Amino acid sequence: MSLPIPNSSPIEAPVASWSQVDAANAKVALSGNINVYSLGDVWTQIRQDQDLWLGQGDGKSKSLIFDASQAKSLDGSGIAFLIDIQEAQQKAGGTFDLQGLDQKYQPLLHEFDPIGNLFPVPVIRPKMGLIETTGMASQNLFNDGVGLITFTGHLADDLFWSLCHPRQVRWGDFVNTAVQAGIAALPIVGLVAFLIGVILSFQAAIGMQKFGAVTFVGPLAALGIVREMGPLITAILLAGRSSAAFAAEIGTMTVNSEVDALITGGLSPIRFLVVPRVLAGILVAPILTLYADIVSIFASMFTMLAYGVPFSNFYNGMLQAVDIEDISSGLLKATLFGVVISAVGCLRGMQTGDGAAAVGISATRAVVSSIVMIVVVDGIFAYISYKTGF
Repeated sequence: MSLPIPNSSPIEAPVASWSQVDAANAKVALSGNINVYSLGDVWTQIRQDQDLWLGQGDGKSKSLIFDASQAKSLDGSGIAFLIDIQEAQQKAGGTFDLQGLDQKYQPLLHEFDPIGNLFPVPVIRPKMGLIETTGMASQNLFNDGVGLITFTGHLADDLFWSLCHPRQVRWGDFVNTAVQAGIAALPIVGLVAFLIGVILSFQAAIGMQKFGAVTFVGPLAALGIVREMGPLITAILLAGRSSAAFAAEIGTMTVNSEVDALITGGLSPIRFLVVPRVLAGILVAPILTLYADIVSIFASMFTMLAYGVPFSNFYNGMLQAVDIEDISSGLLKATLFGVVISAVGCLRGMQTGDGAAAVGISATRAVVSSIVMIVVVDGIFAYISYKTGF
């Protein structure tokens, strides 16, 4: 049994053809129905012929005629094909002449100014001078300062509100934040505090050994840890850990318009988002500082065993050098650090711009701003301690 042989369909002529009249003149002619299916085989070939022709000699002296008089129909792909040919010709500096295009396609062709919109000329921005750069930096610094002062006023008002209306505070968020910023930070705080205690004791003992005063290393290290190193270590770790987390979390909510939704619903974003985190920072910062103090002092105590200083001598010397006022000073400083770190992280989150990259920028700004504010607060506190003796 023989199978029927299907009738072979005639090979259709290409809907677009390329012809080169001479070295300086060429022509592209359309015919039939121009659509995405009929152009698929000839578009690339014609563009290759055009590029080869334009590459021979001076492209500015070449002229191309695009003849669409024989085209029966033209869809979006036909317009795109025309734009592609025109853009390549004008980019080489040659002339392009469109002929025979039906009037009904003219609005579609000219509506979008295809060459200007699809292939815009790159805009070279002029470099700013020193005066302009300094002025913009000063303006950004001024705006940042105004935003910080405004945010501080709102936060102080809402913290006072939380004291007057404790039942309306989101204590669930407060507990979750305190756990994440406090208990979860114990390992890294303990590790860094232990290393700081060891390093501080070793470095101090190297110098004190020359004068035969190794026994004074313990009281000196304990006093420095309680008044300065403990709060500072904890604050820097919280800045890199909790402040960035606050900025990223609130920044993501800002990008997703969740903060705008709170405002639309009549809720204060500072009371809803910032107050619980600031209260958590006030709670966990002194607790972590006290924990860091204990770990660092024990690390210093074990380190001094290598220099022949027993635990009893270290302990007695520490009791003589460190009193309750020194511990209270360090814990008060840590509390201020906790307020600054949590507030700055929330502020940077509220200032997040649009896009996914803005969240990372806000987290980076939160860490940098927190560390700068830590140094500023530490300096002010040191001056006050010098004047008052506290």
